[in-house]
Amino acid sequence: MSKTLLYGATKIDETNSAYAPIDSLAAFQWRNRVFILFADRDNARSARQENQLLADRSALDERDMVVLKVSGGKVRALFGAADSLDGEAIRHDLEGPEAGEFAGYLLGKDGTVKLKLSEPITNRELFAIIDSMPMRAAETLKSDK
Repeated sequence: MSKTLLYGATKIDETNSAYAPIDSLAAFQWRNRVFILFADRDNARSARQENQLLADRSALDERDMVVLKVSGGKVRALFGAADSLDGEAIRHDLEGPEAGEFAGYLLGKDGTVKLKLSEPITNRELFAIIDSMPMRAAETLKSDK
């Protein structure tokens, strides 16, 4: 399984485009974490990822998640509210895969890419990554008070 975790860097070069907010998804910045699922041609991996994510809607809601599926140039919200999004703009901004290729991207609330996937990820792995982020830790502390 290929995963690229961009979050754990000790020093971030703010001029590096990998750490710049994604323009086409700016409406979610500082409000939601966004998981973008690019559908594969036969839909096997994307269907597996979709089913995995939607199996725990309460955990998605608790983490302020929006889940989007990009298929060709179309975007469909699988979880959370989203409208008027351009799949091709998202694909371009994320330097995403060609149409028909599977990929998953996790964007933090700051609008930057935190994780890139070329294979489906389990909810346990995904939520562990999210829960290790400083902003999520602060949210958890705030809700415990």
